[in-house]
Amino acid sequence: MTSPDLDGLERRLGYVFTNQALLRQALAHRSWCAEFPGNASNERLEFLGDAVLGWTIADLVYRRYPEMPEGKLTDLRKAVVNAGALASAAGDLGLGSELLLGKGEAAAGGRHKSSILSDALEAVFGAVYLDGGPEPARDLITRLLTSRLDDAVTRLGGLDHKTALQELAAQLFEVPPQYVLRSDGPDHAKRFEADVQILGKVWGTGEGRSKKQAEQAAAREACAALRELPGAGARNGDRVRNGDRPANGDTAANGDTAANGDTAVRGGTVDSATADSDA
Repeated sequence: MTSPDLDGLERRLGYVFTNQALLRQALAHRSWCAEFPGNASNERLEFLGDAVLGWTIADLVYRRYPEMPEGKLTDLRKAVVNAGALASAAGDLGLGSELLLGKGEAAAGGRHKSSILSDALEAVFGAVYLDGGPEPARDLITRLLTSRLDDAVTRLGGLDHKTALQELAAQLFEVPPQYVLRSDGPDHAKRFEADVQILGKVWGTGEGRSKKQAEQAAAREACAALRELPGAGARNGDRVRNGDRPANGDTAANGDTAANGDTAVRGGTVDSATADSDA
């Protein structure tokens, strides 16, 4: 009988099960259960996980994109709650190698089928929900799918936080924002993190699977912070005065380099030596 690496999968999930049998069941495809009678398949867990996924994403997009109309929210939810997007997330977790499949299904490439991978991931969501409750399930879904939501926003043309931030920075400080990028991980699974600075002060931080995605996330956070300032609703004559700007000691020297020497500002943007790809 095949034995998936449940401990390794827990590490990748960032969640340790109290009842690890639930995780094992989440990986059990009906084809395997047919060869090993007496074992429950992942179908009931998939049913539950689908519901948990639905309300989590609906809540997430509602809170994360307060300016987006209902129709766009629906499109955004559909962009991540589908077999293709879920299979991609399952692939990032290495879920295919842990699946319990019947011999025929395994020989037919079942470990790479979008339908099987997406169903198994939903079953994992259901298993986490049963084991730990709604919060761990929500946290897992948020970690796995938030970056894909931001990608979908860009594709759908729903929001452009960088443009909004550019306008706010000009209104409040009369200078453009600058982005400092960092990257980590192998080329096939690289993650990017961005800080957005105005006059040397960091106003937002974001991360994602591409430079654009990280910058958009950082700009979104910065916009939220800047809109809390008294001058955010002002016009040209009411900009934030010099005395309200960050102190000189908070500004990067010359605005030319980041502290680690690995990033350089050019024309209001920052190119990192390690962040050499948009994807």
